[in-house]
Amino acid sequence: MSIRQSISRIGPARLFVHFAVLLIVIIWLVPTLGIFVTALRDKDQITVSGWWTAFVGSSQTTAVRLAGADKQQQDGAGYVISGSVFGDAGSLGKVTAFGVKVQDPAAFKAGVPTDLGDGETLLINTDGGYKYSKNASFGDARPRRIYVSVASPPQFTIQNFKTVLTGEGIGQSFINSLTVTIPATIIPILIAAFAAYALAWMEFPGRALMIALVVGLIVVPLQMSLIPLLRLYNDIGSFFGVPSKTYPGIWLAHTAFGMPLAIYLLRNYIAGLPKEIIESARVDGASDFDIFVKIILPLSFPALASFAIFQFLWVWNDLLIAMVFLGTNKDQLVLTGSLNALLGSRGGNWEILTASAFVTILVPLLVFFGLQRYLVRGLLAGSVKGG
Repeated sequence: MSIRQSISRIGPARLFVHFAVLLIVIIWLVPTLGIFVTALRDKDQITVSGWWTAFVGSSQTTAVRLAGADKQQQDGAGYVISGSVFGDAGSLGKVTAFGVKVQDPAAFKAGVPTDLGDGETLLINTDGGYKYSKNASFGDARPRRIYVSVASPPQFTIQNFKTVLTGEGIGQSFINSLTVTIPATIIPILIAAFAAYALAWMEFPGRALMIALVVGLIVVPLQMSLIPLLRLYNDIGSFFGVPSKTYPGIWLAHTAFGMPLAIYLLRNYIAGLPKEIIESARVDGASDFDIFVKIILPLSFPALASFAIFQFLWVWNDLLIAMVFLGTNKDQLVLTGSLNALLGSRGGNWEILTASAFVTILVPLLVFFGLQRYLVRGLLAGSVKGG
């Protein structure tokens, strides 16, 4: 079967969907791979070459000075200065080329004697050793400056992650983020599940108005309600003698902001469950609580998992609410806050920033891949079913 016949059998619409999915995967995967590779590279190599060259090494051009005339030794009728372009540091790579002008730093090939004029000859080997010869004494001439191109082999290290997790305070921030995110994901799901069941299967006055109110709250911007909610929380806290900037406060804030969407999605999904199951349970004498716990919750797991993914990602990546309701002290700072501080004070330390970024996305990736099979099923069911 030819390729054209295969494409015609698949259909243009399906082929376009496959191509779009592949493109999205590539667009998402390439930056993630770049962050991971950069986080494992040596900091000196990061500054001279991109992450895509990490597996083939890097080339760096540096300016060095040869030894001075006081190191010259007579060699027959001429004089020689010898040494290493790496000095006392030992071999830092393989010298591939060198030059005497900044405009052309790789004019000459390493390992080949080069005539520099005025009776001077320079030989630089690939290991960095050089032999600078002249047919007369160097006199009191200044040490000569040259430019060498050094090819370094790939260098990978886990020191960047060690620095991030131990020396930069990210470890404590990681624990703070987990302390904020896990309860702020579980609490709204539990409350929203009860509310969704009531709005879907229980008859009471004002139900339609409450559903409309929930839908309206979804479109309220977070920034518009942030300060009023904070003032209300502080007033209630001062009345009961509860200090501000605590974990319960930020849990309640995330619960309030995530509740409307959670109720909307779960209500649509629960309302689409078979009516016969609910009626049969009621005929058998089951209460609404028993129906909810033993029937609704197990059947609604795809919808619960799909919202859990979204809520976890929103809370984990949040910075604004965490700074407002939890504060910016070092023992309270969440992971996004620590990364924001690193951006301000370490703008050039790419090895630290990339390692920090990869630590940040690691947990959401694990959550997503652990629950992703329920994501599409739960969202589609919650968007097309209703009651």
